[in-house]
Amino acid sequence: MKHKITKWISILLPLFLGIFLIIYQYRQFSSEQLMEMRGYFKNADYFYIYLSLLISILGFVSRAYRWKFSLEHLGYTSKFSTNFMAVSTGYFMNLTIPRSGEITRAVIVKKYENIPFDKAFGTIVAERIVDLILFFLFVVTAFVLQFSVLKRFVFEKIPIERLIILAAIGFVSFIIFLLLWIYSKWKFILFVKGKLAGLTEGMMSIVKMEKKWAFLFHSLFIWFTYVWMFYVAVFALKETSMISLGAVITAFVIGSLAIGFTNSGFGAFPLLIAQIFLLYNVPETVGTAFGWLVWTSQTVLTIFLGGISFLLLPVLNKK
Repeated sequence: MKHKITKWISILLPLFLGIFLIIYQYRQFSSEQLMEMRGYFKNADYFYIYLSLLISILGFVSRAYRWKFSLEHLGYTSKFSTNFMAVSTGYFMNLTIPRSGEITRAVIVKKYENIPFDKAFGTIVAERIVDLILFFLFVVTAFVLQFSVLKRFVFEKIPIERLIILAAIGFVSFIIFLLLWIYSKWKFILFVKGKLAGLTEGMMSIVKMEKKWAFLFHSLFIWFTYVWMFYVAVFALKETSMISLGAVITAFVIGSLAIGFTNSGFGAFPLLIAQIFLLYNVPETVGTAFGWLVWTSQTVLTIFLGGISFLLLPVLNKK
């Protein structure tokens, strides 16, 4: 019962947050501004949206192909089609329960390729660590290129006192977790430590694998497709087509944070994109319309690929 309650909270809380942000944002607009935004949707050049989706698919393909390197290092092989459908289904699941996609991927290759769950999940965690490092590099790049703009945005939206409090809470929580992990004799923590053997092996596969440079190339390419698809989309609206690359990278970083910390960016992504574009003198109605264009198109693609993959997996893996 407790597990079911936790599961539903993890689903409904981000959903309600997204709905709240949507209502909050749209209450700021007049009826004339809402009509103006409908016009942006109607007059958008959807060629660039479709091109953005094509670039996103290349990222899906590269992520599926990258996965094989760490799995092969552990002595397991998985068909590219299975990897691609596992990745697609994983993204689809992330739309429902945040971060559930990683577990879904490991479950799929366990079921259809007989790869142990803990080792497969370990490779996925390792991928996420690499992705986090690359994302951090984008954050640093954005701050270097647009420091004054981002500093103004952060301190206008989040008071310095609250930032200090959040940093202190995070630091204390990390210390408590570290002490519990090292010294605790709780059965649950000991159980988790025991399960980490396969997980650690999967994570270390990146460091020790023979094709680590191919893995790194695909990791860079995946993030290149993320930025590329976002950059291409700005040409869908005449009002956003002239913004600088620095503005695009800044908006991409903030949008990625919205996706990472909410239910795939529902409600939060358009809101934050609009706020960032405001810093570059792009009207809020334009920024909001652009945010919804990108978020909606990418979400439809995720649902389509994930749904098709979910249906095809048992059909293509009949024995």
